[in-house]
Amino acid sequence: MSPNRVLLTGAVAGIGAAVLLPSERPGLGWALTALLVFALLRKVRPAWAVLCVALFGVGAFVASEWLFALCAIAGCAAASLAIVGGRTAHGLVLGAGAVPVAAVRAAPWLARGVKESGAPRMARSVLVTVGLLLLFAPLLASADAAFAELLGSAVPEESGQSVVVFLAIGLGTVGACYLLASPVDLDGQSDVRRTVARRDWVLPVGALVALFGVFVAVQIRTLFAGDEHVITTADLTYADHARGGFWQLLAVTVLTLGVIAVVARLARLDSPTDRRWLRVLLGALILLTLVIVASALTRMWLYQQAYGFTVLRVLVSACELWLGAVYVLVLAAGVRLRGDWLARAVVGTGFAALVALAALNPDRFIAERNIDRWYETGKVDVRYLAKLSDDAVPALAALPPALRGCALEFRRVQADDWRSWNLGRQRARAALADVRLAECAR
Repeated sequence: MSPNRVLLTGAVAGIGAAVLLPSERPGLGWALTALLVFALLRKVRPAWAVLCVALFGVGAFVASEWLFALCAIAGCAAASLAIVGGRTAHGLVLGAGAVPVAAVRAAPWLARGVKESGAPRMARSVLVTVGLLLLFAPLLASADAAFAELLGSAVPEESGQSVVVFLAIGLGTVGACYLLASPVDLDGQSDVRRTVARRDWVLPVGALVALFGVFVAVQIRTLFAGDEHVITTADLTYADHARGGFWQLLAVTVLTLGVIAVVARLARLDSPTDRRWLRVLLGALILLTLVIVASALTRMWLYQQAYGFTVLRVLVSACELWLGAVYVLVLAAGVRLRGDWLARAVVGTGFAALVALAALNPDRFIAERNIDRWYETGKVDVRYLAKLSDDAVPALAALPPALRGCALEFRRVQADDWRSWNLGRQRARAALADVRLAECAR
């Protein structure tokens, strides 16, 4: 791809993004921009590109800004991986940020190509034209109100933001073109050798398996006993049972994953006996850890049932579920002791977990569960529910008039244009309209 064509591609992508991206809120324009950029680039890795579009597409269906922020960050990483790919953990980490770095590295290459093509003369003409317009247009606008109004209608209020979007997407597309024209191998050759003999790792891993086994055996009755264990144990509250154990078990889950990764990478596999020991001990450790994952999720579920659902509690539960899926992937890789696909699967399932969380619609889910809890216990934190995003409005609209008034009294949902169209906000506007119509009818 020639430098001139790269510049043209970047300019088209930047202009398209400036037109498509909504100015303030998540909306349909984010997914459309991703589709436009991938269509211009063409040579992308389909799986990562689909995940990228799905992550940015969350903005068209979910109004929660915190969730879209997470999806947008992951979407940018997936977009970069769609360009450069990656097989190993090292390659995936570098690949997730390769496009922004390439946008900087592409500058000298573009400069040489533009200079060789004779384009600087045209560039100078364009710069002089822009300079003259910037000099005389404000003067004429200040001299005549009608001309100022005409100029204001031609230049949108968010023109400054449009320039930033044009530069960001345009330069990113240039970086992607540069990587496609000059592919790089970010995986490299691993220089980590298997140097740990069986006698050196069997004892510590075996001790950890025994410790986990004893923990599971002692706690087996209480891990999944639910309400009965809390009710029948003196001086034990739901907060102590769930919050006092969930975070420790989450830490155990993460740390154990690190132990498994180190042992699986460094343990020598010189004989069938070495491979058998590795499969048995790491397999047992993974299975016991999956029980601990289930225990942590059970504790958090009980805690939320007793004290209510919040964004943080739902989010950490989703993280624990994803970690459980990662352990299942590691277990599958251990069957044949081949994990060249594992790093990609872990990252891919992480992105997919975010899309699944968006499909759950956390704010709506939280509102619905807390309302169900109110019907059962008569307890609800209306002030917290009122702070949830517009996704929660249809659920809150079903509350009795007194509580509904507290939750939705000052709620206003602005109209969307085609770029910022969002299903969650559309449903919220419809729910608010129905509530106010019913109030007028009374």
